Amino acid sequence: MPSLTITTNVKVPDQKAFVLAFSKLAAETLRKPETYISVSYNYDEFLTFAGSVEPAFLMTIVSLDNINPELNDQYSKVFFDHFNEKLGVEGNRGYITYIDPGRAYLGHKGTTFATIFGK
Repeated sequence: MPSLTITTNVKVPDQKAFVLAFSKLAAETLRKPETYISVSYNYDEFLTFAGSVEPAFLMTIVSLDNINPELNDQYSKVFFDHFNEKLGVEGNRGYITYIDPGRAYLGHKGTTFATIFGK
């Protein structure tokens, strides 16, 4: 796990290539095996930010055991730079929400990660 959900008003020409490349970047950045990374790209032409429909994004990252203030700063730098380069979104036109729900609050394989990892 982590799960990354990106919503943007920038239409990506090759969505499959975009999410596959982003999955690799997310794995490297979050220091998690790509086999556990899930990426969802949502195009929303009506996404507004600061009262306009100029290029913008919203992203939510749900991850276990690696979300904290120091690392979030590092992650933000990488992801904002990436979205500027790939989507043309300026740094003041997006938000990233970081969530670590705790192992007991994330299900997988018919149980939770608390059970999988022995609490």
